[in-house]
Amino acid sequence: MAHEDDALAHERDSWKPSSGLAVAVKEPVQTPALPPHRERMTDKDPAAMKRAVRTVYTLFYLSVAGSIAAMVAYFAFPIESGRLTDIRYNNLFIGLGIALALLAIGIAAIHWSKAIMADKEHIEPRHATRGKDTTRAAVVESFRTANEESGFGRRALIRNGLFAALAASILPGITLFRGLAPFDSTENPIAGNPVALLEHTMWGEGMRLALDPTGEPIRAADVTLGSAFHVIPEPLAELSHEEGYLEEKAKAIVLLMRLRPEDLPAETNRLDWTYDGIVAYSKVCTHVGCPVALYEQLTHHLLCPCHQSQFDVANGARVIFGPAARPLPQLPITVDDEGYLVAQSDFTEPVGPSFWERR
Repeated sequence: MAHEDDALAHERDSWKPSSGLAVAVKEPVQTPALPPHRERMTDKDPAAMKRAVRTVYTLFYLSVAGSIAAMVAYFAFPIESGRLTDIRYNNLFIGLGIALALLAIGIAAIHWSKAIMADKEHIEPRHATRGKDTTRAAVVESFRTANEESGFGRRALIRNGLFAALAASILPGITLFRGLAPFDSTENPIAGNPVALLEHTMWGEGMRLALDPTGEPIRAADVTLGSAFHVIPEPLAELSHEEGYLEEKAKAIVLLMRLRPEDLPAETNRLDWTYDGIVAYSKVCTHVGCPVALYEQLTHHLLCPCHQSQFDVANGARVIFGPAARPLPQLPITVDDEGYLVAQSDFTEPVGPSFWERR
Protein backbone atom coordinates (compact mmCIF):
# COMPACT_ATOMS: atom_id res chain seq x y z
CA MET A 1 0.00 0.00 0.00
CA ALA A 2 2.88 2.38 0.86
CA HIS A 3 4.48 1.74 -2.53
CA GLU A 4 1.20 2.58 -4.33
CA ASP A 5 0.86 5.89 -2.41
CA ASP A 6 4.42 6.89 -3.28
CA ALA A 7 3.80 6.13 -6.93
CA LEU A 8 0.66 8.28 -7.04
CA ALA A 9 2.45 11.15 -5.30
CA HIS A 10 5.35 10.91 -7.73
CA GLU A 11 3.00 10.91 -10.71
CA ARG A 12 1.15 13.97 -9.36
CA ASP A 13 4.33 15.92 -8.66
CA SER A 14 5.91 15.02 -11.96
CA TRP A 15 2.95 16.29 -14.10
CA LYS A 16 3.65 19.67 -15.63
CA PRO A 17 2.19 21.39 -18.68
CA SER A 18 4.30 20.89 -21.77
CA SER A 19 6.29 23.80 -23.03
CA GLY A 20 4.19 23.92 -26.20
CA LEU A 21 0.91 24.79 -24.41
CA ALA A 22 -0.12 28.37 -23.65
CA VAL A 23 -1.78 29.11 -20.31
CA ALA A 24 -4.92 31.30 -20.65
CA VAL A 25 -5.17 34.18 -18.21
CA LYS A 26 -8.68 35.61 -17.59
CA GLU A 27 -8.95 39.34 -17.82
CA PRO A 28 -11.47 41.24 -15.66
CA VAL A 29 -14.82 41.98 -17.35
CA GLN A 30 -14.93 45.51 -18.63
CA THR A 31 -18.00 47.69 -18.43
CA PRO A 32 -19.39 47.92 -21.96
CA ALA A 33 -19.44 51.39 -23.43
CA LEU A 34 -22.49 52.97 -25.03
CA PRO A 35 -22.99 51.91 -28.65
CA PRO A 36 -22.27 54.49 -31.32
CA HIS A 37 -25.01 57.08 -31.57
CA ARG A 38 -27.33 56.65 -34.55
CA GLU A 39 -29.08 59.74 -35.73
CA ARG A 40 -32.81 59.47 -36.34
CA MET A 41 -34.33 60.40 -39.66
CA THR A 42 -36.02 63.36 -37.97
CA ASP A 43 -32.61 64.61 -36.82
CA LYS A 44 -31.16 64.44 -40.32
CA ASP A 45 -34.13 65.51 -42.42
CA PRO A 46 -36.15 68.65 -41.54
CA ALA A 47 -39.02 67.41 -43.68
CA ALA A 48 -39.21 64.21 -41.61
CA MET A 49 -39.29 66.30 -38.44
CA LYS A 50 -42.21 68.32 -39.82
CA ARG A 51 -44.08 65.12 -40.69
CA ALA A 52 -43.53 63.79 -37.18
CA VAL A 53 -44.80 67.03 -35.65
CA ARG A 54 -47.90 66.92 -37.86
CA THR A 55 -48.52 63.31 -36.90
CA VAL A 56 -48.35 64.07 -33.19
CA TYR A 57 -50.72 67.02 -33.13
CA THR A 58 -53.06 65.27 -35.59
CA LEU A 59 -53.32 62.37 -33.16
CA PHE A 60 -54.06 64.79 -30.34
CA TYR A 61 -56.90 66.37 -32.31
CA LEU A 62 -58.11 62.91 -33.32
CA SER A 63 -58.36 62.24 -29.59
CA VAL A 64 -60.52 65.35 -29.26
CA ALA A 65 -62.77 63.99 -32.03
CA GLY A 66 -63.09 60.69 -30.18
CA SER A 67 -64.16 62.47 -26.99
CA ILE A 68 -66.74 64.49 -28.90
CA ALA A 69 -68.03 61.35 -30.63
CA ALA A 70 -68.54 59.66 -27.26
CA MET A 71 -70.62 62.60 -26.03
CA VAL A 72 -72.66 62.68 -29.24
CA ALA A 73 -73.35 58.95 -28.92
CA TYR A 74 -74.66 59.48 -25.40
CA PHE A 75 -77.36 61.82 -26.68
CA ALA A 76 -77.94 60.16 -30.06
CA PHE A 77 -78.77 56.79 -28.49
CA PRO A 78 -80.46 57.60 -25.17
CA ILE A 79 -80.82 54.61 -22.88
CA GLU A 80 -83.86 56.30 -21.38
CA SER A 81 -85.82 55.33 -24.48
CA GLY A 82 -85.94 51.75 -23.25
CA ARG A 83 -85.17 50.39 -26.74
CA LEU A 84 -82.63 47.60 -26.76
CA THR A 85 -81.00 48.95 -29.92
CA ASP A 86 -80.41 52.33 -28.28
CA ILE A 87 -78.86 50.66 -25.24
CA ARG A 88 -76.62 48.53 -27.46
CA TYR A 89 -75.44 51.41 -29.66
CA ASN A 90 -75.07 53.68 -26.62
CA ASN A 91 -72.59 51.29 -25.02
CA LEU A 92 -70.85 50.53 -28.32
CA PHE A 93 -70.21 54.03 -29.59
CA ILE A 94 -69.46 55.60 -26.21
CA GLY A 95 -66.89 52.87 -25.64
CA LEU A 96 -65.37 53.32 -29.11
CA GLY A 97 -65.20 57.10 -28.69
CA ILE A 98 -63.47 56.93 -25.31
CA ALA A 99 -61.12 54.20 -26.57
CA LEU A 100 -60.14 56.34 -29.57
CA ALA A 101 -59.58 59.38 -27.36
CA LEU A 102 -57.27 57.62 -24.93
CA LEU A 103 -55.48 55.49 -27.54
CA ALA A 104 -54.70 58.51 -29.71
CA ILE A 105 -53.19 60.35 -26.72
CA GLY A 106 -51.01 57.35 -25.89
CA ILE A 107 -49.77 56.84 -29.46
CA ALA A 108 -49.09 60.55 -29.88
CA ALA A 109 -47.10 60.73 -26.64
CA ILE A 110 -44.96 57.73 -27.64
CA HIS A 111 -44.31 59.05 -31.15
CA TRP A 112 -43.45 62.46 -29.70
CA SER A 113 -40.85 60.98 -27.36
CA LYS A 114 -39.30 58.72 -30.02
CA ALA A 115 -39.22 61.04 -33.02
CA ILE A 116 -39.21 64.63 -31.77
CA MET A 117 -37.74 64.94 -28.27
CA ALA A 118 -33.96 65.29 -28.01
CA ASP A 119 -32.17 62.00 -28.67
CA LYS A 120 -29.07 62.02 -26.47
CA GLU A 121 -27.48 59.30 -24.37
CA HIS A 122 -25.82 60.24 -21.14
CA ILE A 123 -24.55 58.59 -17.97
CA GLU A 124 -25.60 60.05 -14.65
CA PRO A 125 -23.17 59.07 -11.87
CA ARG A 126 -24.55 58.31 -8.46
CA HIS A 127 -23.96 60.86 -5.77
CA ALA A 128 -24.97 61.41 -2.22
CA THR A 129 -28.51 62.75 -1.80
CA ARG A 130 -28.67 65.62 0.61
CA GLY A 131 -30.41 68.93 0.78
CA LYS A 132 -28.43 71.97 -0.31
CA ASP A 133 -29.19 75.50 -1.28
CA THR A 134 -28.10 74.65 -4.79
CA THR A 135 -30.70 71.86 -5.06
CA ARG A 136 -33.52 74.20 -6.03
CA ALA A 137 -31.42 75.80 -8.71
CA ALA A 138 -30.53 72.36 -10.08
CA VAL A 139 -34.19 71.35 -10.19
CA VAL A 140 -35.13 74.52 -12.04
CA GLU A 141 -32.31 73.90 -14.48
CA SER A 142 -33.44 70.31 -15.06
CA PHE A 143 -36.97 71.48 -15.88
CA ARG A 144 -35.57 74.09 -18.24
CA THR A 145 -33.45 71.48 -19.95
CA ALA A 146 -36.37 69.04 -20.21
CA ASN A 147 -38.53 71.75 -21.74
CA GLU A 148 -35.82 72.56 -24.27
CA GLU A 149 -35.19 68.94 -25.22
CA SER A 150 -38.88 68.01 -25.51
CA GLY A 151 -39.76 71.07 -27.53
CA PHE A 152 -42.81 71.59 -25.34
CA GLY A 153 -42.29 75.32 -25.02
CA ARG A 154 -41.58 76.12 -28.67
CA ARG A 155 -43.84 73.63 -30.50
CA ALA A 156 -47.17 75.37 -30.00
CA LEU A 157 -49.22 73.02 -32.19
CA ILE A 158 -48.17 69.95 -30.22
CA ARG A 159 -48.60 71.72 -26.88
CA ASN A 160 -52.04 73.05 -27.73
CA GLY A 161 -53.10 69.71 -29.20
CA LEU A 162 -52.05 67.94 -26.01
CA PHE A 163 -53.94 70.38 -23.82
CA ALA A 164 -57.06 70.06 -26.01
CA ALA A 165 -56.90 66.25 -26.03
CA LEU A 166 -56.46 65.99 -22.27
CA ALA A 167 -59.25 68.45 -21.59
CA ALA A 168 -61.62 66.74 -24.02
CA SER A 169 -60.84 63.25 -22.72
CA ILE A 170 -62.59 63.94 -19.40
CA LEU A 171 -65.72 65.40 -20.98
CA PRO A 172 -67.33 62.03 -21.89
CA GLY A 173 -67.06 60.94 -18.27
CA ILE A 174 -68.65 64.19 -17.11
CA THR A 175 -71.40 63.78 -19.72
CA LEU A 176 -72.28 60.33 -18.38
CA PHE A 177 -73.17 61.87 -15.02
CA ARG A 178 -76.26 63.26 -16.70
CA GLY A 179 -77.77 59.79 -16.37
CA LEU A 180 -77.91 60.31 -12.60
CA ALA A 181 -80.12 63.39 -12.91
CA PRO A 182 -83.87 63.15 -12.18
CA PHE A 183 -85.87 62.17 -15.25
CA ASP A 184 -88.44 64.57 -16.68
CA SER A 185 -91.46 62.46 -17.61
CA THR A 186 -93.64 65.25 -19.02
CA GLU A 187 -92.93 64.35 -22.66
CA ASN A 188 -92.88 60.56 -22.34
CA PRO A 189 -94.08 59.13 -19.02
CA ILE A 190 -92.83 55.62 -19.89
CA ALA A 191 -89.36 56.30 -21.29
CA GLY A 192 -86.81 56.37 -18.51
CA ASN A 193 -89.29 54.99 -15.96
CA PRO A 194 -87.98 51.51 -15.08
CA VAL A 195 -91.18 50.50 -13.30
CA ALA A 196 -93.33 51.29 -16.34
CA LEU A 197 -90.82 49.70 -18.71
CA LEU A 198 -90.57 46.44 -16.77
CA GLU A 199 -94.03 46.17 -15.28
CA HIS A 200 -95.68 44.82 -18.43
CA THR A 201 -94.42 42.13 -20.79
CA MET A 202 -95.83 40.37 -23.83
CA TRP A 203 -97.56 37.72 -21.72
CA GLY A 204 -101.36 37.79 -21.63
CA GLU A 205 -104.29 35.65 -20.59
CA GLY A 206 -104.56 32.43 -22.60
CA MET A 207 -101.19 32.86 -24.33
CA ARG A 208 -99.46 29.53 -24.81
CA LEU A 209 -96.01 28.81 -23.40
CA ALA A 210 -93.60 27.91 -26.22
CA LEU A 211 -90.05 26.60 -26.48
CA ASP A 212 -87.27 29.13 -26.96
CA PRO A 213 -86.43 29.84 -29.76
CA THR A 214 -88.58 27.59 -31.96
CA GLY A 215 -91.94 28.83 -30.66
CA GLU A 216 -93.36 25.30 -30.40
CA PRO A 217 -96.19 25.14 -27.80
CA ILE A 218 -95.58 23.01 -24.71
CA ARG A 219 -97.99 20.38 -23.44
CA ALA A 220 -98.17 19.85 -19.70
CA ALA A 221 -97.73 16.10 -20.26
CA ASP A 222 -94.35 16.72 -21.94
CA VAL A 223 -92.89 18.46 -18.88
CA THR A 224 -91.29 15.60 -16.96
CA LEU A 225 -90.39 15.60 -13.28
CA GLY A 226 -87.13 17.47 -12.68
CA SER A 227 -87.01 18.97 -16.17
CA ALA A 228 -86.50 22.63 -17.04
CA PHE A 229 -87.60 24.41 -20.23
CA HIS A 230 -86.59 27.80 -21.60
CA VAL A 231 -89.87 29.43 -22.54
CA ILE A 232 -91.16 32.39 -24.55
CA PRO A 233 -94.71 33.54 -25.45
CA GLU A 234 -95.91 31.69 -28.54
CA PRO A 235 -96.56 34.85 -30.62
CA LEU A 236 -93.01 36.10 -29.97
CA ALA A 237 -91.50 33.68 -32.48
CA GLU A 238 -93.48 35.41 -35.24
CA LEU A 239 -91.99 38.85 -34.55
CA SER A 240 -89.07 40.15 -36.59
CA HIS A 241 -86.16 42.05 -35.14
CA GLU A 242 -87.53 45.25 -36.66
CA GLU A 243 -90.80 44.67 -34.81
CA GLY A 244 -89.06 44.49 -31.43
CA TYR A 245 -88.30 40.78 -31.09
CA LEU A 246 -85.25 41.29 -28.85
CA GLU A 247 -86.89 43.96 -26.71
CA GLU A 248 -89.93 41.80 -26.00
CA LYS A 249 -87.91 38.64 -25.45
CA ALA A 250 -85.58 40.37 -22.98
CA LYS A 251 -88.55 40.94 -20.65
CA ALA A 252 -90.72 37.88 -21.34
CA ILE A 253 -88.24 34.98 -21.08
CA VAL A 254 -89.35 32.34 -18.57
CA LEU A 255 -87.93 29.17 -17.02
CA LEU A 256 -90.44 26.33 -16.66
CA MET A 257 -89.83 23.49 -14.17
CA ARG A 258 -91.76 20.55 -12.78
CA LEU A 259 -91.53 19.49 -9.14
CA ARG A 260 -93.52 16.99 -7.18
CA PRO A 261 -96.67 18.71 -5.87
CA GLU A 262 -95.71 17.79 -2.30
CA ASP A 263 -92.44 19.74 -2.76
CA LEU A 264 -94.42 22.98 -3.10
CA PRO A 265 -95.64 23.95 0.39
CA ALA A 266 -98.78 26.05 0.32
CA GLU A 267 -97.45 28.55 2.87
CA THR A 268 -94.62 29.69 0.56
CA ASN A 269 -96.16 29.15 -2.89
CA ARG A 270 -99.13 30.37 -4.88
CA LEU A 271 -100.49 26.98 -5.81
CA ASP A 272 -103.28 28.46 -7.93
CA TRP A 273 -100.52 29.81 -10.21
CA THR A 274 -99.09 26.31 -10.78
CA TYR A 275 -100.34 23.18 -12.54
CA ASP A 276 -99.61 19.71 -11.16
CA GLY A 277 -96.21 20.79 -9.79
CA ILE A 278 -95.29 22.84 -12.87
CA VAL A 279 -94.11 26.37 -12.07
CA ALA A 280 -92.92 29.23 -14.30
CA TYR A 281 -90.59 32.03 -13.17
CA SER A 282 -88.97 34.94 -14.94
CA LYS A 283 -85.46 34.16 -16.19
CA VAL A 284 -84.33 37.74 -15.62
CA CYS A 285 -82.32 37.98 -12.40
CA THR A 286 -83.58 40.57 -9.94
CA HIS A 287 -80.03 41.75 -9.31
CA VAL A 288 -78.79 43.26 -12.59
CA GLY A 289 -80.81 41.32 -15.16
CA CYS A 290 -78.57 38.39 -16.12
CA PRO A 291 -80.35 35.24 -17.36
CA VAL A 292 -80.99 32.79 -14.53
CA ALA A 293 -80.65 29.51 -16.39
CA LEU A 294 -78.87 26.99 -14.15
CA TYR A 295 -81.33 24.65 -12.43
CA GLU A 296 -80.30 22.13 -9.76
CA GLN A 297 -82.85 19.34 -9.91
CA LEU A 298 -82.12 17.82 -6.49
CA THR A 299 -82.11 21.07 -4.49
CA HIS A 300 -84.67 22.93 -6.63
CA HIS A 301 -82.31 25.90 -6.72
CA LEU A 302 -81.89 28.34 -9.59
CA LEU A 303 -78.43 29.91 -9.98
CA CYS A 304 -77.55 33.16 -11.70
CA PRO A 305 -74.09 32.67 -13.29
CA CYS A 306 -73.17 36.36 -13.22
CA HIS A 307 -73.07 37.12 -9.49
CA GLN A 308 -74.06 33.79 -7.92
CA SER A 309 -77.52 34.73 -6.69
CA GLN A 310 -79.56 31.63 -5.84
CA PHE A 311 -83.34 31.22 -5.76
CA ASP A 312 -85.34 28.44 -4.12
CA VAL A 313 -87.98 27.28 -6.62
CA ALA A 314 -89.72 25.13 -4.01
CA ASN A 315 -90.38 28.22 -1.89
CA GLY A 316 -91.61 30.89 -4.27
CA ALA A 317 -88.16 31.47 -5.87
CA ARG A 318 -87.09 33.44 -2.82
CA VAL A 319 -83.45 34.56 -2.58
CA ILE A 320 -81.30 32.21 -0.51
CA PHE A 321 -77.87 33.52 -1.49
CA GLY A 322 -76.24 36.38 -3.35
CA PRO A 323 -76.96 40.05 -4.04
CA ALA A 324 -80.43 39.71 -5.61
CA ALA A 325 -82.93 41.92 -3.77
CA ARG A 326 -86.22 40.04 -4.25
CA PRO A 327 -87.65 36.71 -5.51
CA LEU A 328 -88.04 36.01 -9.20
CA PRO A 329 -91.47 37.13 -10.45
CA GLN A 330 -93.80 34.18 -11.04
CA LEU A 331 -95.90 33.75 -14.18
CA PRO A 332 -99.38 32.39 -13.37
CA ILE A 333 -100.03 29.33 -15.57
CA THR A 334 -102.71 26.73 -16.24
CA VAL A 335 -103.69 24.46 -19.16
CA ASP A 336 -106.15 24.96 -21.99
CA ASP A 337 -108.68 22.48 -23.38
CA GLU A 338 -106.00 20.85 -25.56
CA GLY A 339 -103.59 20.28 -22.68
CA TYR A 340 -101.19 23.05 -23.61
CA LEU A 341 -99.69 25.25 -20.89
CA VAL A 342 -101.00 28.81 -21.05
CA ALA A 343 -100.53 31.99 -19.03
CA GLN A 344 -103.32 33.15 -16.76
CA SER A 345 -102.11 36.75 -17.09
CA ASP A 346 -99.00 38.84 -17.38
CA PHE A 347 -96.54 39.07 -14.46
CA THR A 348 -98.14 40.91 -11.56
CA GLU A 349 -94.91 42.74 -10.66
CA PRO A 350 -92.03 44.26 -12.65
CA VAL A 351 -89.48 41.80 -13.97
CA GLY A 352 -85.75 42.28 -13.96
CA PRO A 353 -83.35 44.29 -11.77
CA SER A 354 -84.64 45.85 -8.57
CA PHE A 355 -82.61 49.07 -8.68
CA TRP A 356 -85.84 51.05 -9.12
CA GLU A 357 -86.97 49.95 -5.65
CA ARG A 358 -84.29 52.15 -4.11
CA ARG A 359 -86.41 55.22 -4.88
